[in-house]
Amino acid sequence: MTEILDELDWRGLIAQSTDRDALAAALAAGPVTVYCGFDPTAPSLHIGNLVQILTLRRLQDAGHRPFALVGGATGLIGDPKMAGERTLNDPSVVAGWVEHIRRQIAPLLRFDGPAPATMVNNLDWTQDLSAITFLRDVGKHYRLGTMLAKDTVARRLASEQGISFTEFSYQILQGMDFLELFRRHGVRMQTGGSDQWGNLLSGVELIRKVEGVAAHALTTPLITKADGTKFGKTESGTVWLDPGLTSPYAFYQFWLNADDADVVGLLKVFTFRTRAQIDELAEAVATRPQARQAQRALAEDVTRLVHGDEATEQVIAASQALFGRGALVDLDAATLGAAVAELPTVPGQVGDRLVDLFAASGVVDSKAAARRAVAEGGLSVNNERVADADATLAHEHQLAGRWTVLRRGRKTLAVVDAGPSV
Repeated sequence: MTEILDELDWRGLIAQSTDRDALAAALAAGPVTVYCGFDPTAPSLHIGNLVQILTLRRLQDAGHRPFALVGGATGLIGDPKMAGERTLNDPSVVAGWVEHIRRQIAPLLRFDGPAPATMVNNLDWTQDLSAITFLRDVGKHYRLGTMLAKDTVARRLASEQGISFTEFSYQILQGMDFLELFRRHGVRMQTGGSDQWGNLLSGVELIRKVEGVAAHALTTPLITKADGTKFGKTESGTVWLDPGLTSPYAFYQFWLNADDADVVGLLKVFTFRTRAQIDELAEAVATRPQARQAQRALAEDVTRLVHGDEATEQVIAASQALFGRGALVDLDAATLGAAVAELPTVPGQVGDRLVDLFAASGVVDSKAAARRAVAEGGLSVNNERVADADATLAHEHQLAGRWTVLRRGRKTLAVVDAGPSV
């Protein structure tokens, strides 16, 4: 237990904390009960939330007891954003998202054995709370000067949009969560992202004022790339944990495409590999970057964590098959569809000349170039070499009755899409 702060430091997971010496002493003295909140402001968590879940898991592995709070109440309001007011979602929608997010968190923490995790919903202690009781018992402990000084609030107040009383009050609700968890379960520590620092301190101060005891807070930094840009976005948007929003294949490819300058830091944050294992992978990045050994380890580990062994094996097989190291015909339709969705696509039907499709897809520059490549043995359909420049697309070429993978050399790929069957 005494080494967990050093471990989090080494992994780059500490941005801010309340009194470091007091926190270290509390963690060393025995199991600390710690919580992190997750608001259902979308139908799924994303990889930024994954940082927080895995931080809870690291604390649990060190012997501390984690609480994952899914904010059925705070999710009805939403933490103030830097740019503009949130759209308030219907309570029935938020309730559905609460259950979905609970299911996403559950496999990533242990709910039995030593230091078992607990899942809670802050709607349980807010839905029957009257406005008068809230203002008398909680609101009286907050000072406007402190609330107005919060960075997000100050920026919003200075903007054209301003900020509603609803969002302004969010920090009080989060502070009340910490107080309730302290009273109900003895929770003494809260973790969160660095953008939540003011909200975490809200709870620490409320517990000090109401209960007269010290509580602790720790934040993780915003994960950025080596060039300083925000991590967790692709051209198609946010990388979600829900396989319906980001397919396991696209999820795996996201990690596989990590830059050499970023991959070691990502291994520290998003995997449970040891220092020795990560040092070995860092050496591989430095001496054999073309092998992308660290990226493959990262992609496999995180995909297994989030999507499980079966889905991970399928996406690895798909990734290998696309580049000629496996049989495309062996892939299930869902995995194949997700894999080819990442490729340049051209429409095509049975009877179309293959050289025309290679040219139309951009795999080669022209039909003449396609014919030359066939003569040189450089083109393949579904990993089978094309031997006849006059060959046409056949039914047997259409994987899952729809897709045909075109390839030149090892790395230039496209897909012919016949469209869904009707």
